[in-house]
Amino acid sequence: MPSHLLLLILHVTLIHAAAPPPFNHPDLPALLSFKTTSDISNNLSSWNMSLDPCGKTSFLGVTCLHNRVTGLVLEGLNLHGSFESLTGLGKLRVLSLKHNQLTGPFPDFSNFTSLKLVFLSDNRISGEFPKVLPDLFRLDLANNDIYGEIPVTVNKMTRLLTLRLEGNRVSGSIHFLNITSLRDFNISGNNVSGEIPASLSGFPGSVFGNNPVLCGFPLSECAPPKIPSNVVPSSPTSVPWTAEVPKRPGNSHAGGKLGTLAVAAIIIGDVLVLALVSLLLYCYFAGEKINEKNKNNVEGEKMIYVNSGVNSFEKGRMVFFDDARRFELEDLLRASAEMLGKGGLGTAYKAVLDDRNVVAVKRLKEVVIGGGKREFEQQMEVLGRLRHPNVVSLKAYYFAKDEKLIVYDYMTNGNLFWLLHGNRGPGRTPLDWSTRLKIAAGAARGLAFIHTFGSPLKLTHGNIKSTNILLDDSNNARVSDFGLSSITPQSAIPRSAGYRAPELSMSNTRKPTQKSDVYSFGVLLMELLTGKCPTMADNGEVVDLPRWVQLIAREEWTKEVFDLELMSYKDIEGEMVGLLDIAILCTSEAPDHRPMMENVVKMIHDIEEAETSLRRDVVDVVSDSPSVIEAGRVSN
Repeated sequence: MPSHLLLLILHVTLIHAAAPPPFNHPDLPALLSFKTTSDISNNLSSWNMSLDPCGKTSFLGVTCLHNRVTGLVLEGLNLHGSFESLTGLGKLRVLSLKHNQLTGPFPDFSNFTSLKLVFLSDNRISGEFPKVLPDLFRLDLANNDIYGEIPVTVNKMTRLLTLRLEGNRVSGSIHFLNITSLRDFNISGNNVSGEIPASLSGFPGSVFGNNPVLCGFPLSECAPPKIPSNVVPSSPTSVPWTAEVPKRPGNSHAGGKLGTLAVAAIIIGDVLVLALVSLLLYCYFAGEKINEKNKNNVEGEKMIYVNSGVNSFEKGRMVFFDDARRFELEDLLRASAEMLGKGGLGTAYKAVLDDRNVVAVKRLKEVVIGGGKREFEQQMEVLGRLRHPNVVSLKAYYFAKDEKLIVYDYMTNGNLFWLLHGNRGPGRTPLDWSTRLKIAAGAARGLAFIHTFGSPLKLTHGNIKSTNILLDDSNNARVSDFGLSSITPQSAIPRSAGYRAPELSMSNTRKPTQKSDVYSFGVLLMELLTGKCPTMADNGEVVDLPRWVQLIAREEWTKEVFDLELMSYKDIEGEMVGLLDIAILCTSEAPDHRPMMENVVKMIHDIEEAETSLRRDVVDVVSDSPSVIEAGRVSN
């Protein structure tokens, strides 16, 4: 064989040997298929079949965990066509394809157990609302062409924090929506109709705008249903004289006789009913006259007595909210009751009604009410609309000259103060880190909801402290005792030791503000982290907790701050320091340096997600919630 031919064969062999084969990765086919159909501008040139999408030279916008694609962030890359092929990414957790030109219906991602964040706004995606993904945290489909009704099954998305559908063609009613976890919601610029449900009434009116037939708070009130003019209401006792009585076959005479008897029986029945009604009315008005003559007799008055040792007699009425179970004042009189606590605003009792229903009743001090009855009722109407999983619901109130009662849901697991400080000694069950973080997050969400509810109102709590953070049967934090500071004279506002913001302590004429609430919440976080009360003795001197924490942090003895009960937990120091930084920020001396509660919620949420990711990674399992890094990439 000639030498030049041998060299040619060798050269060709070397070329083929140098060409890498297609990479064998389970997610590569889906990625390359999507590139082929959608990447008309060749912005995904780094996606190469010879490369590992999870290797050192990773694909643009692709993130991986445990050698599987878990994140795909491709925003503003002029991508066209369908993204159906991405259903092949079985471990996908984060999908953000915002600001592209994608079309077609939303693919079926219902089998994706790991998918948590979906951002597809500003595309041309059409079709009906996507199938429900129960574990999804964020769903942003704004400014597309989604049409049809939102299915009732959307309420199964119990972890959903974001639902954005503005700028679509969604129609039908939303009265059934009840996703208590929602923090970011917008359905403006659609064709939805009917009444806004109570679960969404805390959002501003702008998120419901440009829906011509949508009504209810915070928009205009819904008009009552109209009765057509050609419909005449019928009387339940009236019988048309021309009504025909069915005749028996073959006996027309008997049928006519039966009709006469039936009409006669009806007439007699009507006469008897009228006579009975007349007798009842006579007895009623006779009784009213007797009571009028004996108006000083206590039998004709309402008596309020809630096992407090004080009797007062005053006419009043119970006013209930929403679908709260109705009961009379007499039911409270008969209820077995025990004192739960006594505070600056009044005394709280646990009342067990005859039907075993349990409520919490707060008996307000007389000095609490600064204004008159109208001011009190107006404030109660506002507070009665607050419905949130981290806020104690107001069920009813009672107002009389010498007695004011507020009825709340009863929380079975007591308050945070006793969980933290009760039974400090042998036999105590420590409050673990995960529970403390859960309580901090829940209390933050509850307070943020109060601050943002009906934004022009600028509601404040006014008395944040650990005894006002209650725990339900699942240890979810519920903020209580809120909103009373606005109807309380300055001299009667509780000055809770250690929680009061500096600007309020320097002046007795200033009312609590949202910024002073943030300060109090910062003290609460320090209380959770240190296990110490807001005021403490240090070398014989009474020191506020924020001052003590800052002194130790300044000396870089940070570990000395934390509760000894937390020292047995591994790998949580970073999270505790993170929460401590939030607490220090909240307790800044200058009110303007303190964050809004909405931002505090986000910061604590990041710590929660970091803890979840850390725990899952330790056992080599994909996290149930997106990591902080992934969430950060899609948050803008």
